[in-house]
Amino acid sequence: MSTGKGPVGIITGALSGIGAATALEFARLGASLILADIETQSGDEMITKAAELGGTATVAECDVTDYAAVERLVARTTADLGRLDFLVANAGIAEQSRIASGDPARWARVVQTNLLGTMHCVRAALPVMRRQGEGHVLIVGSTSGREPYVGEPSYLASKYGVVGFAYALRMECAEYGVRATVVEPGTVDTPLTRRPPAVRALLEQMHPLAPEDVARALVFTYQQPPHVVISELVIRPLDEAVNADMPDAEPR
Repeated sequence: MSTGKGPVGIITGALSGIGAATALEFARLGASLILADIETQSGDEMITKAAELGGTATVAECDVTDYAAVERLVARTTADLGRLDFLVANAGIAEQSRIASGDPARWARVVQTNLLGTMHCVRAALPVMRRQGEGHVLIVGSTSGREPYVGEPSYLASKYGVVGFAYALRMECAEYGVRATVVEPGTVDTPLTRRPPAVRALLEQMHPLAPEDVARALVFTYQQPPHVVISELVIRPLDEAVNADMPDAEPR
């Protein structure tokens, strides 16, 4: 797979929602993309769409909770494409529960995917970027990582952790020319957010962000001059109530 003149990047959770929209936005830049996801059924369609927009794409099955798998993903990327210009750490899941009755096993899976999965991806990619003396780590956080509400305790905990990790990363990696950005969207209309019926009803009452809105924000931060870093970007719907509780998955 030829890189051409565009950047080379890995996107996790790349075949749906924010990840898919981000892949297509980077394809407009002529990027060579590794589209990583735990489910790859829609991979061929994404490859075709990326090509139509001027990019190239390869789909890779990867579970970000498995650090060895993430290491292989990065190694394959650099072996095939020669470098790694950006990483979009986007893979994430959610679950709704009350703390007093939640399932710890489900909580663990959320934290392992959202927080440790992000850390795994950055840990594998950062040495490559450090050797290059350049690169950009783009982390998809959430306003849930700064504004608590009732109903998704494990998701909030994971996203608070992601934001803290992004702060630590930014302080560490600037010294060797690598940029780090955390983009924190508010309510986004994606397959993930639409699963619980109560949340679907909420989305129908407001104007949530589209995945493409978040994708444009991510690419905007990437396109800044090399000496400029947008370290943190919060993007939310105009009509989103800042401290509104998400609907409960079960009665109080």
